[in-house]
Amino acid sequence: MAENLTLLATESASHYEDLDKQSVDTLLRQMNAEDKTVPLAVEKVIPAIEALVNQIVPRMEQGGRLFYIGAGTSGRLGVVDASECPPTYGVPFDLVIGIIAGGDGAIRKAVENAEDDPNQAWKDMEAFGIGPLDTVIGIAASGRTPYVVGGLKAANSRGILTGCIVCNGGSVIAAEANYPVEVLVGPEYVTGSTRMKSGTAQKLVLNMISTTVMIRLGKVRGNKMVDMQLSNHKLVLRAIRMVCEATGVTEEVAANLLETHGSVRNAVDSVKKG
Repeated sequence: MAENLTLLATESASHYEDLDKQSVDTLLRQMNAEDKTVPLAVEKVIPAIEALVNQIVPRMEQGGRLFYIGAGTSGRLGVVDASECPPTYGVPFDLVIGIIAGGDGAIRKAVENAEDDPNQAWKDMEAFGIGPLDTVIGIAASGRTPYVVGGLKAANSRGILTGCIVCNGGSVIAAEANYPVEVLVGPEYVTGSTRMKSGTAQKLVLNMISTTVMIRLGKVRGNKMVDMQLSNHKLVLRAIRMVCEATGVTEEVAANLLETHGSVRNAVDSVKKG
Protein backbone atom coordinates (compact mmCIF):
# COMPACT_ATOMS: atom_id res chain seq x y z
CA MET A 1 0.00 0.00 0.00
CA ALA A 2 2.78 2.46 0.91
CA GLU A 3 4.44 2.01 -2.49
CA ASN A 4 1.18 2.66 -4.32
CA LEU A 5 0.42 5.76 -2.28
CA THR A 6 3.53 7.47 -3.66
CA LEU A 7 1.86 7.40 -7.08
CA LEU A 8 -1.01 9.60 -5.89
CA ALA A 9 -0.66 13.36 -6.33
CA THR A 10 -2.59 13.95 -3.12
CA GLU A 11 0.00 11.89 -1.23
CA SER A 12 3.01 13.56 -2.83
CA ALA A 13 5.38 15.68 -0.76
CA SER A 14 4.28 19.20 0.08
CA HIS A 15 5.83 22.09 -1.85
CA TYR A 16 6.83 23.56 1.51
CA GLU A 17 9.61 22.48 3.87
CA ASP A 18 10.21 22.82 7.62
CA LEU A 19 6.64 23.77 8.50
CA ASP A 20 7.41 23.26 12.17
CA LYS A 21 9.99 26.06 11.99
CA GLN A 22 7.78 28.69 10.34
CA SER A 23 6.06 31.63 12.00
CA VAL A 24 2.28 31.66 12.33
CA ASP A 25 2.07 34.42 9.71
CA THR A 26 4.11 32.38 7.24
CA LEU A 27 2.06 29.24 7.83
CA LEU A 28 -1.20 31.08 7.28
CA ARG A 29 -0.01 32.84 4.15
CA GLN A 30 1.39 29.65 2.66
CA MET A 31 -1.86 27.78 3.31
CA ASN A 32 -3.83 30.64 1.82
CA ALA A 33 -1.64 30.60 -1.28
CA GLU A 34 -2.32 26.88 -1.74
CA ASP A 35 -6.05 27.32 -1.10
CA LYS A 36 -6.25 29.90 -3.89
CA THR A 37 -5.38 27.20 -6.41
CA VAL A 38 -8.44 25.09 -5.56
CA PRO A 39 -11.18 27.14 -7.30
CA LEU A 40 -9.01 27.18 -10.43
CA ALA A 41 -8.80 23.40 -10.35
CA VAL A 42 -12.58 23.21 -9.94
CA GLU A 43 -13.10 25.62 -12.84
CA LYS A 44 -11.32 23.20 -15.17
CA VAL A 45 -13.87 20.45 -14.47
CA ILE A 46 -17.09 22.47 -14.77
CA PRO A 47 -17.99 20.61 -17.99
CA ALA A 48 -17.77 17.31 -16.08
CA ILE A 49 -19.93 18.70 -13.25
CA GLU A 50 -22.44 19.97 -15.81
CA ALA A 51 -22.65 16.56 -17.47
CA LEU A 52 -23.36 14.91 -14.11
CA VAL A 53 -25.99 17.46 -13.06
CA ASN A 54 -27.74 17.13 -16.41
CA GLN A 55 -28.17 13.42 -15.70
CA ILE A 56 -29.29 13.87 -12.09
CA VAL A 57 -32.05 16.43 -12.62
CA PRO A 58 -34.39 14.46 -14.92
CA ARG A 59 -34.12 11.45 -12.63
CA MET A 60 -35.03 13.50 -9.59
CA GLU A 61 -37.91 15.08 -11.50
CA GLN A 62 -39.27 11.55 -11.81
CA GLY A 63 -38.89 10.84 -8.11
CA GLY A 64 -35.26 9.79 -7.91
CA ARG A 65 -32.95 10.64 -5.03
CA LEU A 66 -29.30 11.59 -4.68
CA PHE A 67 -26.92 9.47 -2.60
CA TYR A 68 -23.43 10.51 -1.49
CA ILE A 69 -21.08 7.77 -0.26
CA GLY A 70 -17.63 8.27 1.21
CA ALA A 71 -15.28 7.62 4.11
CA GLY A 72 -13.55 9.96 6.54
CA THR A 73 -13.46 13.60 5.48
CA SER A 74 -15.06 12.79 2.14
CA GLY A 75 -17.96 11.00 3.82
CA ARG A 76 -18.45 13.81 6.32
CA LEU A 77 -18.60 16.40 3.54
CA GLY A 78 -21.29 14.37 1.79
CA VAL A 79 -23.30 14.13 5.01
CA VAL A 80 -22.99 17.88 5.55
CA ASP A 81 -24.18 18.73 2.04
CA ALA A 82 -27.09 16.30 2.24
CA SER A 83 -28.17 17.46 5.71
CA GLU A 84 -28.30 21.10 4.60
CA CYS A 85 -30.71 20.50 1.70
CA PRO A 86 -33.93 20.11 3.77
CA PRO A 87 -33.64 23.35 5.78
CA THR A 88 -32.33 25.32 2.81
CA TYR A 89 -34.75 24.12 0.16
CA GLY A 90 -37.63 22.58 2.10
CA VAL A 91 -37.12 19.14 0.57
CA PRO A 92 -37.71 15.83 2.40
CA PHE A 93 -34.83 14.66 4.59
CA ASP A 94 -34.39 11.56 2.43
CA LEU A 95 -34.19 13.27 -0.97
CA VAL A 96 -30.44 13.81 -0.68
CA ILE A 97 -28.81 11.15 1.47
CA GLY A 98 -25.25 11.27 2.81
CA ILE A 99 -23.77 7.94 3.88
CA ILE A 100 -20.40 7.63 5.62
CA ALA A 101 -18.43 4.42 6.05
CA GLY A 102 -18.82 3.24 9.63
CA GLY A 103 -22.26 4.82 10.08
CA ASP A 104 -23.29 8.10 11.67
CA GLY A 105 -20.94 7.53 14.59
CA ALA A 106 -18.05 7.98 12.15
CA ILE A 107 -19.09 11.59 11.61
CA ARG A 108 -17.53 12.48 14.96
CA LYS A 109 -15.10 9.64 15.56
CA ALA A 110 -13.15 7.60 13.02
CA VAL A 111 -14.22 3.96 12.73
CA GLU A 112 -11.26 1.67 12.21
CA ASN A 113 -11.13 -0.13 8.84
CA ALA A 114 -14.66 0.98 7.90
CA GLU A 115 -13.52 2.25 4.52
CA ASP A 116 -11.87 -1.04 3.58
CA ASP A 117 -15.08 -3.08 3.15
CA PRO A 118 -16.12 -3.03 -0.53
CA ASN A 119 -19.53 -4.58 0.20
CA GLN A 120 -20.79 -2.33 2.97
CA ALA A 121 -21.74 0.75 0.91
CA TRP A 122 -24.37 -1.15 -1.04
CA LYS A 123 -25.78 -2.60 2.17
CA ASP A 124 -25.96 0.92 3.59
CA MET A 125 -27.79 2.19 0.50
CA GLU A 126 -30.15 -0.77 0.46
CA ALA A 127 -31.36 0.31 3.90
CA PHE A 128 -32.81 3.37 2.14
CA GLY A 129 -34.48 1.32 -0.59
CA ILE A 130 -32.22 2.58 -3.36
CA GLY A 131 -33.76 2.20 -6.82
CA PRO A 132 -33.20 2.72 -10.56
CA LEU A 133 -34.12 6.42 -10.60
CA ASP A 134 -31.58 7.26 -7.90
CA THR A 135 -28.04 8.58 -8.39
CA VAL A 136 -24.94 7.59 -6.41
CA ILE A 137 -21.96 9.95 -6.15
CA GLY A 138 -18.82 8.46 -4.64
CA ILE A 139 -16.55 10.94 -2.86
CA ALA A 140 -12.91 10.02 -2.25
CA ALA A 141 -9.84 12.22 -2.50
CA SER A 142 -7.60 9.25 -3.30
CA GLY A 143 -9.96 7.83 -5.90
CA ARG A 144 -9.46 4.31 -4.56
CA THR A 145 -11.38 3.88 -1.29
CA PRO A 146 -12.76 0.28 -1.33
CA TYR A 147 -16.03 1.31 0.35
CA VAL A 148 -16.71 3.74 -2.49
CA VAL A 149 -15.41 1.50 -5.27
CA GLY A 150 -17.68 -1.32 -4.13
CA GLY A 151 -20.69 0.95 -3.80
CA LEU A 152 -20.30 2.30 -7.33
CA LYS A 153 -19.79 -1.18 -8.77
CA ALA A 154 -22.94 -2.44 -7.08
CA ALA A 155 -24.93 0.55 -8.32
CA ASN A 156 -23.61 0.17 -11.86
CA SER A 157 -24.50 -3.51 -11.94
CA ARG A 158 -28.11 -2.54 -11.21
CA GLY A 159 -28.31 0.22 -13.80
CA ILE A 160 -28.20 3.07 -11.28
CA LEU A 161 -26.53 6.30 -12.41
CA THR A 162 -23.11 6.88 -10.81
CA GLY A 163 -20.78 9.83 -10.48
CA CYS A 164 -17.78 10.67 -8.35
CA ILE A 165 -15.66 13.47 -6.94
CA VAL A 166 -11.98 12.54 -6.71
CA CYS A 167 -8.72 14.48 -6.51
CA ASN A 168 -6.32 12.20 -8.39
CA GLY A 169 -6.26 11.50 -12.09
CA GLY A 170 -6.83 8.07 -13.62
CA SER A 171 -8.30 6.54 -10.48
CA VAL A 172 -10.25 3.30 -10.15
CA ILE A 173 -13.25 5.23 -8.82
CA ALA A 174 -13.27 7.60 -11.80
CA ALA A 175 -13.08 4.60 -14.11
CA GLU A 176 -16.05 3.04 -12.33
CA ALA A 177 -18.27 6.15 -12.34
CA ASN A 178 -20.52 6.92 -15.30
CA TYR A 179 -19.86 10.63 -14.83
CA PRO A 180 -16.55 11.26 -13.03
CA VAL A 181 -15.43 14.63 -11.69
CA GLU A 182 -11.66 14.68 -11.17
CA VAL A 183 -10.44 17.84 -9.42
CA LEU A 184 -6.64 17.72 -9.54
CA VAL A 185 -5.49 19.88 -6.64
CA GLY A 186 -1.95 18.48 -6.37
CA PRO A 187 0.06 17.92 -3.18
CA GLU A 188 -1.39 19.05 0.12
CA TYR A 189 0.20 21.74 2.27
CA VAL A 190 0.76 19.17 4.99
CA THR A 191 1.80 16.09 3.05
CA GLY A 192 -1.13 13.71 2.60
CA SER A 193 -3.61 15.77 4.65
CA THR A 194 -6.48 15.54 2.19
CA ARG A 195 -8.90 17.32 4.51
CA MET A 196 -7.19 20.49 3.23
CA LYS A 197 -7.16 21.29 -0.51
CA SER A 198 -8.90 18.06 -1.49
CA GLY A 199 -11.60 18.60 1.10
CA THR A 200 -12.08 22.18 -0.02
CA ALA A 201 -12.40 21.06 -3.64
CA GLN A 202 -14.95 18.39 -2.72
CA LYS A 203 -16.98 20.90 -0.70
CA LEU A 204 -17.02 23.35 -3.60
CA VAL A 205 -18.16 20.71 -6.08
CA LEU A 206 -20.83 19.38 -3.71
CA ASN A 207 -22.14 22.94 -3.27
CA MET A 208 -22.28 23.34 -7.03
CA ILE A 209 -24.05 20.04 -7.63
CA SER A 210 -26.72 20.29 -4.94
CA THR A 211 -27.40 23.99 -5.47
CA THR A 212 -27.71 23.65 -9.24
CA VAL A 213 -29.95 20.60 -8.87
CA MET A 214 -32.24 22.41 -6.43
CA ILE A 215 -32.46 25.46 -8.68
CA ARG A 216 -33.35 23.27 -11.65
CA LEU A 217 -35.98 21.50 -9.53
CA GLY A 218 -37.66 24.87 -8.91
CA LYS A 219 -36.60 25.38 -5.31
CA VAL A 220 -35.29 28.90 -6.02
CA ARG A 221 -37.18 31.90 -7.44
CA GLY A 222 -34.98 34.65 -8.78
CA ASN A 223 -32.18 34.26 -6.26
CA LYS A 224 -34.31 33.43 -3.20
CA MET A 225 -34.74 30.18 -1.21
CA VAL A 226 -38.52 30.32 -1.31
CA ASP A 227 -39.04 26.89 0.26
CA MET A 228 -36.58 27.17 3.15
CA GLN A 229 -37.72 25.93 6.54
CA LEU A 230 -38.63 28.71 8.98
CA SER A 231 -36.89 26.94 11.83
CA ASN A 232 -35.35 29.86 13.75
CA HIS A 233 -35.70 33.59 14.30
CA LYS A 234 -33.00 34.51 11.77
CA LEU A 235 -34.71 32.55 9.01
CA VAL A 236 -38.12 34.02 9.87
CA LEU A 237 -36.70 37.53 9.57
CA ARG A 238 -35.08 36.60 6.26
CA ALA A 239 -38.39 35.22 5.04
CA ILE A 240 -40.24 38.39 6.03
CA ARG A 241 -37.76 40.47 4.02
CA MET A 242 -38.17 38.15 1.04
CA VAL A 243 -41.96 38.43 1.11
CA CYS A 244 -41.77 42.22 1.46
CA GLU A 245 -39.37 42.51 -1.48
CA ALA A 246 -41.47 40.23 -3.70
CA THR A 247 -44.87 41.76 -2.93
CA GLY A 248 -44.43 45.23 -1.46
CA VAL A 249 -46.44 44.41 1.68
CA THR A 250 -45.42 45.65 5.13
CA GLU A 251 -43.33 43.53 7.49
CA GLU A 252 -46.35 42.97 9.71
CA VAL A 253 -48.43 41.70 6.80
CA ALA A 254 -45.54 39.55 5.59
CA ALA A 255 -45.19 37.97 9.04
CA ASN A 256 -48.90 37.18 9.14
CA LEU A 257 -48.77 35.69 5.64
CA LEU A 258 -45.86 33.45 6.61
CA GLU A 259 -47.66 32.29 9.73
CA THR A 260 -50.74 31.49 7.68
CA HIS A 261 -49.12 29.91 4.64
CA GLY A 262 -45.92 28.40 6.08
CA SER A 263 -43.40 29.34 3.38
CA VAL A 264 -42.15 32.26 1.33
CA ARG A 265 -43.42 30.63 -1.86
CA ASN A 266 -46.97 30.19 -0.56
CA ALA A 267 -47.04 33.63 1.08
CA VAL A 268 -45.97 35.37 -2.13
CA ASP A 269 -48.36 33.30 -4.25
CA SER A 270 -51.25 34.18 -1.94
CA VAL A 271 -50.64 37.88 -2.51
CA LYS A 272 -50.32 37.53 -6.26
CA LYS A 273 -53.48 35.42 -6.47
CA GLY A 274 -55.34 37.76 -4.15
